[in-house]
Amino acid sequence: MIGQLQDAGNTTTLAHYLDLLTGAGMLTGLQKFAARQIRERSSSPKFQVLNTALLSSQSRLDFAEARKEREFWGRLAESAVGAHLINSIVGTGIELFYWRERGREVDFVLRAGKTVVAIEVKSGALKNNLPGMEAFDRAFKPRRKLLVGDEGIPLEKFMLTPAIDWVLEEGS
Repeated sequence: MIGQLQDAGNTTTLAHYLDLLTGAGMLTGLQKFAARQIRERSSSPKFQVLNTALLSSQSRLDFAEARKEREFWGRLAESAVGAHLINSIVGTGIELFYWRERGREVDFVLRAGKTVVAIEVKSGALKNNLPGMEAFDRAFKPRRKLLVGDEGIPLEKFMLTPAIDWVLEEGS
């Protein structure tokens, strides 16, 4: 969105609004992960809610109905993971990003120094159908690749584990 605006005043205003929403604990913007820092900063941020109540309050679905709506549940799970990661990196020196290139995406990227961890959240997706993760692996060789959801790390386990543990542990 910001990258598409021509007027510097609009960009500044939107950046200020995002700062206010972040300060209020409602919403933040994740920067795009890139090999060069200049590309990280020039890309549009990915909006990340800091409390999934912002999503669920607008859905008019109860918990059982939300679980049945696969697309909505997937967005809710991804948002919950993102909020958890943001909260658990505070004071650790770990940075959180997203990655997208040519229609391929990785939901979250953790970076601590030169250590990179790619995280994909899928509710019901097959492990072998992750073109974004495969492309990211080829481009950046992350230390770990994590699949969170039905076919990977259970959502409940992931949410109980701080981000620093995923960065420090070995394996994929």
